Amino acid sequence: MFMKETTVNNQVGLHARPATFFIQKANEFKSSIWVEKEDDRRVNAKSLLGVLSLGIVGGTTIRIIADGADEQAAVEGLIKLVNSGFSE
Repeated sequence: MFMKETTVNNQVGLHARPATFFIQKANEFKSSIWVEKEDDRRVNAKSLLGVLSLGIVGGTTIRIIADGADEQAAVEGLIKLVNSGFSE
C-alpha cells in the first residue's frame, strides 16, 4: 500500500470536469485506488459518483491511497494531475 497527501488548489476543486479527468487517470492503473478527505471518508478513486460525493473544494487536503502492482505510479500520477490544476 502506498499513500500521499496533496492539496487541491484549483478553484472548483474535484467537481464535474476535473473529477472526470481524475477518474480517467485512475483507470489507467491496475491498482485499487482510493481518495480520502480530511474527515477520513474514503471512496473509490475510479468512481465518479464516489469522488463527487466527497465534495472536494479548492484548498482541501486529500490523501490518495493505492494498493497493487503499480501503486506508487498510480499515486504519483494522480498527485501530479491534482498539482497541475487538472490541465494535461
